[in-house]
Amino acid sequence: MDIEFTDEQELLRSSVQKMLRGNYAFEARQGIAHSEEGWSRSHWREFAEAGLLSAPFSEEVGGLGEGPIATMIIMEEFGRRLVVEPFFETVVVAGGLLEDAGSPEQQRQHIPEIMSGEAIWTLATFEAGSRYDLHVVATKAERQDGGFVLRGGKAVVTAAPFADKFIVSARTSGAPADRDGVTLFVVDRQSANLHLKSFKTLDGRRAAEVSLDGVRVEADAVLGGEGKAIEVLERCRDRAIAALSAEAVGAMRELNDATVEYSKTRKQFGVPLGSFQVLQHRMVDMFVALEEGISMTYLLNSALAARGVPQAQLAAATKVKVGEVARHVGEQAIQLHGGMGMSDELNVGHYFKRLLAINIQFGDPAYHLTTYARAAEAA
Repeated sequence: MDIEFTDEQELLRSSVQKMLRGNYAFEARQGIAHSEEGWSRSHWREFAEAGLLSAPFSEEVGGLGEGPIATMIIMEEFGRRLVVEPFFETVVVAGGLLEDAGSPEQQRQHIPEIMSGEAIWTLATFEAGSRYDLHVVATKAERQDGGFVLRGGKAVVTAAPFADKFIVSARTSGAPADRDGVTLFVVDRQSANLHLKSFKTLDGRRAAEVSLDGVRVEADAVLGGEGKAIEVLERCRDRAIAALSAEAVGAMRELNDATVEYSKTRKQFGVPLGSFQVLQHRMVDMFVALEEGISMTYLLNSALAARGVPQAQLAAATKVKVGEVARHVGEQAIQLHGGMGMSDELNVGHYFKRLLAINIQFGDPAYHLTTYARAAEAA
């Protein structure tokens, strides 16, 4: 798919590239990832000052009104540099939920803090037994003294170790697998009886298991309608897949460029690797795979921007295709780099690990292939 960017969008891309080129070389990125916190607050402030954190939000809530296309551009460039700051968790996921389902008061209170870089947010919805099903929620929210008490746990909550606020899904009615009865709550990190067990993920980022052992929230902490969170979360999943696909495209671009460059300089039997026709064919296959991923990613983001309605079937198809081609590109890049591709000192392995992590966020390709098939059958 061919998409023509506006002058403003090209300027945004150029600005992000310039910013990251100056302070996000691979060695610098590794230093940030291995630091105690695992991300850079100074870079986060820089992102806020440059308007990156406000670009996707609508003008009605104080944003720049650039929507999904701005998110796609930013995420693609972040993918090219393996940026570890929580733009996806805070702006795309939590910010998107606040704009989509938050009350006017919640939006006035929380969205400006996100856009200014003052607050880090993340979504805590998946549980150990839920697989990728948003409606399988065992965490319970019981009414008590005009508010709610939350009890349960959430698994692999990315950015949780340094988050200020959580958006937590909990069941206010029904059985654990019922579609209805799930409610979203805004929960402060400093709440009593909220506990984190932090760890590093495969791709070197930070996440945590979140335990809610009787966490109390007031009634105004409900985000969206009580018991009607699944439709809101499904729309969030569409936006999340669009953003993650863009990040994957950025990572694949870098892997392709690195592999072609390596094939020109690495010699075998006295000649460059790139002179062997069989390796040329493999790199062409990598290029074709990348183009397929780009087409699906641009199509989904354009649909979200143009229609503003759920794109569940297209999002599922995009997750399947991008997941397949990302794995192919990553595996080929590792193999064509030989033993070096497996070393921590080379960026290729880190890109592949990030692609593997993206593959399972908000559902892996196998899950979404089933989702797509069911939707097609129902239609």
